[in-house]
Amino acid sequence: MAPSLRAEPFTIRIPDETLSDLRDRIRRTRWPPAAPGAPWEQGTDLGSLKALLEYWAGGFDWRARERELNGFRQFRAEVDGVAIHFVHERAKKGRGIPLIISHGWPSAFIELLQLVPLLTDPGAHGIEGPAFDLVIPSLPGYGFSGRPARANYRTVAALWHRLMRGLGYERYGAAGGDFGSGVAAVMALDEPGPLIGIHLTNFDLPPRIDETAAPPSAAERAFLEQRQRWDASERGYSAIQSTKPQTLGYALNDSPAGLAAWILEKWRSWADTGGEVEKRFSRDFLLTLVTLYWVTGTITTSMRDYFDNR
Repeated sequence: MAPSLRAEPFTIRIPDETLSDLRDRIRRTRWPPAAPGAPWEQGTDLGSLKALLEYWAGGFDWRARERELNGFRQFRAEVDGVAIHFVHERAKKGRGIPLIISHGWPSAFIELLQLVPLLTDPGAHGIEGPAFDLVIPSLPGYGFSGRPARANYRTVAALWHRLMRGLGYERYGAAGGDFGSGVAAVMALDEPGPLIGIHLTNFDLPPRIDETAAPPSAAERAFLEQRQRWDASERGYSAIQSTKPQTLGYALNDSPAGLAAWILEKWRSWADTGGEVEKRFSRDFLLTLVTLYWVTGTITTSMRDYFDNR
């Protein structure tokens, strides 16, 4: 590890008082009336949310989830004055290919932890291919990472390059989805030298379309049309988070029900859930994610990604 980066081991330990306050707030939720029409048509379904919050207050075991998360090697380090939290898991055998993977919104580093055993020890899971040294950071302003006054694809890409060099890696890959996709793409655009390659689960940076571009293909036209339909029904959240994240943040930072409703609806709508989010993601996973935002008080700072990346 390069002396320029002092990474301290990090263990998650949320105070009992914080968890007790959370449960108390959940039980005192002031519910709105149910929306008319089909469930989920106007947003998060009241019955589904009530059931989830009942489990959150009375059945969800954060301490068990905390122990699972603490089974991974976590660190915090100051990178260019920003406290960055990250998981660093090396290949189980031999020299792994260094790879930094970034999450998006409304997600967190926990979404990527299922990749750790598969990529650090692929042979043990019947996977042919090389093993990796994985670095999974929390984006600035998410979870246990701090956030500067402004942070966008370009500034975070620079932070990630410095983080990887500070960990002693001269050559490495970058991967990501959603905001993480944008960060990985800008890492390659701004400083391609150290990069072995990048892997993106989506294109978060739109291509340049002007008079010099080739006419779109049939597949590209179909994509653009589908994107327009998606924007018409799903893009409202982005409009408010790109313009007034602070105003929305007061509500989400103060109400567990509001926070859960805001995040749950996105995971249901954006993933391959078929409209039933708990058939695709367990309650424990969803509530671990929401609890992480709650106990760190980072929903507002996470939403600033939309404002800063406009």
